Amino acid sequence: MSAALLNLDHRAILRLKGPDARSFLQGLVTNDVMPVTAGRAVYAAMLTPQGKYMYDMIIMADGDDLLLDIEAERKTDLMRRLMMYKLRADVTITDETDLGVWVSLEQPSANGVSVPDPRDAMLGWRLVTAEKPDAPALERDTYEQARLRLGVPDGSRDMEIEKYFWLETAAERLNGVSFTKGCYVGQELTARMKHRTNLKKMLRPVRVEGGAPEEGAVIETAEGKAAGTVRTSNGEFALVYFRLEHEAATLTCDGKPVILL
Repeated sequence: MSAALLNLDHRAILRLKGPDARSFLQGLVTNDVMPVTAGRAVYAAMLTPQGKYMYDMIIMADGDDLLLDIEAERKTDLMRRLMMYKLRADVTITDETDLGVWVSLEQPSANGVSVPDPRDAMLGWRLVTAEKPDAPALERDTYEQARLRLGVPDGSRDMEIEKYFWLETAAERLNGVSFTKGCYVGQELTARMKHRTNLKKMLRPVRVEGGAPEEGAVIETAEGKAAGTVRTSNGEFALVYFRLEHEAATLTCDGKPVILL
């Protein structure tokens, strides 16, 4: 039986084509794009000079081209920023409106570009294709709860633009940063945070007994101190922007017990 698939209609694809495609992107994003090959993707982000999140992406290979799996709502802004950096680089950036992004918790058999999710292998596979796959439907709630349980953010739904430092998003655990690749925008501060600073906040997955609350709900300690804020949630699971000083505390949200995962 074919693997069940879910269309992520809030995602879009940009194509980078040309002899300078890799070197162009290499100088802009947090991860090393050189290992990207057929069947192997890379998770990366573009940051502010201060090391804060602007855009994240999953980078795949389609022949000699690179495909960027990105947020659809922010596609125009990202294209504008990429064009600003393009200068004389021999690279063409196109909006692949005919391509859709699909996900499966198992390896799909459909035609297209398919890769294991580079952030966490337990989150299954990504498929980019122009066709609607002939496969059973994966329930959105099933996928969302798997994503939240694993602590994988979904773009600006979970990461506040120009507010969260990249390492606060669990980017290192999710294979979203290289500390050996060389320079990119925001690299200096990101490296300094890795080697010289203890992070005070982090996106953390939680389970809320009785059902997770909506975005913006506050996680509290037994003493009533604010320990974190819910970003996205589904079922009993949520991603929380969490103050790490409260890791050992007894936590609740709207009176419900909260367990850090």
